[in-house]
Amino acid sequence: MKVSGDWLEAPKTKAVFAALTAQGHIALAVGGCVRNALMGVPVTDVDIATNATPDIVLKLAEDAKLKAVPTGIDHGTITLVSEGTGYEVTTFRADTETDGRHAVVRFSDDMHADAARRDFTMNAIYADATGKVLDPLNGLPDLEARHVRFIGDAKARITEDYLRILRFFRFAAWYGDPSLGFDADALAGIADTLDGLNALSKERVTGELIKLLSAPDPSPAVGSMAQTGVLGTILPGCDSRAVAPLVHLEGQAGLGADPIRRLAAMGAFGGDHLRLSKKTQTRLALYQTLISTPEHPAELGYRHGPDIATDVILLRAAMLESPLEPKVLKDAQTGADRTFPIKPSDLMPDYAGAALGKKLRTLEEKWISSGFELTKADLLR
Repeated sequence: MKVSGDWLEAPKTKAVFAALTAQGHIALAVGGCVRNALMGVPVTDVDIATNATPDIVLKLAEDAKLKAVPTGIDHGTITLVSEGTGYEVTTFRADTETDGRHAVVRFSDDMHADAARRDFTMNAIYADATGKVLDPLNGLPDLEARHVRFIGDAKARITEDYLRILRFFRFAAWYGDPSLGFDADALAGIADTLDGLNALSKERVTGELIKLLSAPDPSPAVGSMAQTGVLGTILPGCDSRAVAPLVHLEGQAGLGADPIRRLAAMGAFGGDHLRLSKKTQTRLALYQTLISTPEHPAELGYRHGPDIATDVILLRAAMLESPLEPKVLKDAQTGADRTFPIKPSDLMPDYAGAALGKKLRTLEEKWISSGFELTKADLLR
C-alpha cells in the first residue's frame, strides 16, 4: 500500500527526506499526515520520525543547508525548515517515565518501540519517502474501520499523558465511526483515570476541547464525555444535551462548525475552567444574557448584528429542543439591515443631556415595536 500527494511529493518535502537519509539513516512520515492521506483527508502538517539522534539531525540539516530549530530537542524533536515550511523531525524514542503530563524519554533506533509509545493505532502508521506504508502495530484495520483505539493497554497509555483522554474523544469526533460506538477498553481506562484530568493545565484542556468542538458533529463524543464523567470533571455544571440539536440546527441554517457557539450550548459561559481570550469570554457572556432575554429575532439583528442574532436564535431553539422557523432568521437579517431614522440633533434643543438619551430610547423602542415601519416623521409627530 502507498500514499501520495503534494505533502509528500513536493520538492521541499523531498529535500527534508533527502537530508535525513543522506548518510543512511531512516526517515519516515508518521502520524496525522499518513492517517489523513489514507483517509482522503487534507494533510496540513508533515511529521517525520528518524533513527538519527538530534545531534545528527542538526548536522544533516547543516550539510543540506536547511534551517534547524531545536523546538523540543530534549525530547528528540527538531523542526527543519524547507522553503519556508516547518517539518517536525523526531528521533525514534520510547517513553520510560511519566507523571501523566511530561515524559522522560530515551532515544531508540527501533521503529516498533517508537510506534508502541504513541497514543492510537491509527496514529502509529508510517510511510517512507516513496509513499510505501509501514504498519508495525496493525493500525490499518482500525483506520479502515474508523475505530479509534489505544495502543496496547488503554489505562497505561492514558497515565503516560492524561490529555489522551480528551484526545480520544477528539479523534472519535473527527475520525471515528459513530455507528461503532466507543471502544470499550478505552472507556474503561478513562473511567479509571478521571482524576488525572485535574492535573492538566487550562491551556491544554482548552486546546483539545476547541479542536473537538470544531468537528462536523461532535455530539456523540460530547455525549460520551458526559456519560463517563469527563465533561463534569473538566467543565463542572455543563450539559451535553443541547449539542446534538444545535448541530442539526446549524445544518438547517447553512452554518459551519463554531466551537464557541457549541461551548455556549453546553452552558460553558464562565472562564473558570478554560483559558479563553477576553474576546471569547465577552462573546459567551453576551450569549448567556441574550438567550434569556425577550428580544425578538428582528431586534436581536438590529442591536447585535446578524451573526450574533443567528447564534442566539439557534442556541435558544437547541436548548428548548424546538424546531427552527425559517422566518426567524430572515427577521434577524431584516433587523440588522435597519437604521434608526432619528438622530440626537432631531430632538435638540427641546431635549438635552439625560432627557435626550431617554427620549431617544423611547422612540427607538417605539420604532422597533412597529416592526421598523414608523418613519422619521411618524416618530417626531
